[in-house]
Amino acid sequence: MKNKFKFLGVLCMALLAISVFTISCSKDDDPADNDFFIGTYNGTISYQGDGQTINDEDGKLTVVKVGSSYSFKFGSGIPDINNVKFEKKDANTYVSIGTGVTGITITASTLKMLVSNDDGTWTADCTR
Repeated sequence: MKNKFKFLGVLCMALLAISVFTISCSKDDDPADNDFFIGTYNGTISYQGDGQTINDEDGKLTVVKVGSSYSFKFGSGIPDINNVKFEKKDANTYVSIGTGVTGITITASTLKMLVSNDDGTWTADCTR
């Protein structure tokens, strides 16, 4: 009986966590408004570097924000970009700042990227 209550408690906690995660990351949610954000943008992504060129017109780019640091997790075998800082450009637009990561603009519904540094060149033209 004790194991059943334990299982039921774990199941309730899991459902609660999934509910909070789903609500907190809706498509209308602006990443800049939250200390924790996960959102997926879809569109054209590409990478050129390390002797390879990857282009995907139906690509997926997941944005993860923890605190004030953003990470960009690409699909299609494209290397990720991590620890990017942003500054506010206007009411709902943020632009990346910092050495080697300038060229990223993000809003609640669009992500545009042209980043070029010693590790390669990334591009993205995506919406969510």
